[in-house]
Amino acid sequence: MPAIPAGAEIAVVGAGTMGAGIARVAAAAGHRVSLYDTREGAAARAIDAIRTDLDRQVERGKVTRGDAEALLDRLHAALHLDVMGRAKLAIEAIVEDRAAKIALFRELEQLVADDAILATNTSSISVNAIGGALKHPARCVGMHFFNPAHLMPLVEVVAPLTASEEAIETVMATARAWGKRPIRVTSSPGFVVNRVARPYYAEALRTRSEFFSGVAEIDAAMTESGGFRMGPFRLMDMIGNDVNYAVTRSVFEAFAYDRRFAPSLLQEELVDAGRLGRKTGRGYYDYGHAAVDPHAAEAVPGPPPRAVVAYGDLGVAAPLIALARARGIAVDERASEDPRIEVEGVTLKLTDGALATEHDRVRPTVLFDLALDYERCPRIVIAAGIDDAQARSAVAAGFFQALGKRVTPIGDIPGLIVMRTVAAIANEASTMLGGALGDETIDLAMTLGVSYPLGPLAWGARIGLPHVLAVLENLCRLLGPDRYRPAYVLRMRALAATQR
Repeated sequence: MPAIPAGAEIAVVGAGTMGAGIARVAAAAGHRVSLYDTREGAAARAIDAIRTDLDRQVERGKVTRGDAEALLDRLHAALHLDVMGRAKLAIEAIVEDRAAKIALFRELEQLVADDAILATNTSSISVNAIGGALKHPARCVGMHFFNPAHLMPLVEVVAPLTASEEAIETVMATARAWGKRPIRVTSSPGFVVNRVARPYYAEALRTRSEFFSGVAEIDAAMTESGGFRMGPFRLMDMIGNDVNYAVTRSVFEAFAYDRRFAPSLLQEELVDAGRLGRKTGRGYYDYGHAAVDPHAAEAVPGPPPRAVVAYGDLGVAAPLIALARARGIAVDERASEDPRIEVEGVTLKLTDGALATEHDRVRPTVLFDLALDYERCPRIVIAAGIDDAQARSAVAAGFFQALGKRVTPIGDIPGLIVMRTVAAIANEASTMLGGALGDETIDLAMTLGVSYPLGPLAWGARIGLPHVLAVLENLCRLLGPDRYRPAYVLRMRALAATQR
């Protein structure tokens, strides 16, 4: 099916961040766009904000003045909903509430032409439920953009059971014409991105509330070790804790209250207190004028080792050996079925989800966390067991500091921070495999939709699925199966990998 022609009118209802961004995308593609919001003056203010941003882009030479003015000329603040009747495509970007969306579309379908498409930008609500409540459900489709809509390339085109193939394919083609990368997904809870991304927030919240790890330490681990663009707490503050909490609740309810999607009481308390993040000036961080950004704790300088012994295949952590040699540390490599690094009587091991205290039964151990790139990452997170923890941590810190890394010691928690989160994300992604969704589509969605540094399934393969499975099984054993039960596909792939 062809895309909606560039000259056709587009209606956008909801002039918040997402609605304004979608309107900007459509206008940039050559459409006349009517932007409407029930809040008086909201649409006009949104267009003014777009104008201010375009002025900055012109000053930087990224946009010509002529293109900016042409885009703005195509944006119009609608004072009444009935002016949307000329639209060939009406996109809803209002509050994440099923009843409100259904009420809006029932009104819109009375206004627009019979061949107009109604698209919802919902991030988690069932499009089947929205379309099924309309008189003409065949033209209701999901068109989920990501923030900021004018920059993020992904669009999830949600194909509910109620929609016609013509409407779905028209929206797919239109998204491509607008310079986006659409992927077709079914109307399942959270679709792809918001479902697979749940553990990114959930594990941070659980680590903070259950193990009293610091917000700054968790964010630093995820960005400076894990390579994510923004830590989970900074990201929730940017999204809005109310919005993030609402999406989590929606997915939780849609999955019949499956405990692996359970919302965090910590986040609920912040929402109840009005600490919604940047938009209110305070969330997990303080955004006031006098606020001082907290810094992640770092280990005091430890003694650099002259020599270490590396046992077995360190897999994803193997770059540490080359880095050690490059820093003048003598490395003695020995064969072993138990991969580890021995430094002055202390064993350093990549976390497998078990506690360092448990590893101590075999030999004195400090666990280190997963990193996206051990050669280039600026920070390493470590955890020691109960016995002689300070002295062992000093030895481990000395080794990693000698490699040019900042070192953050944390408590002896299962899976540490990055490994625990990545394993949970890869596991959730594995539950979605099948049908039209393959590894490449899911990984593409996560890298384009939320800028993950690596697709979760590709990352799981890089770590080694047997190791990911071991992490999940240890998390199940220590923290309970509700959160971490391994997906069937992941378990089967891990078994196949061990038999090669």
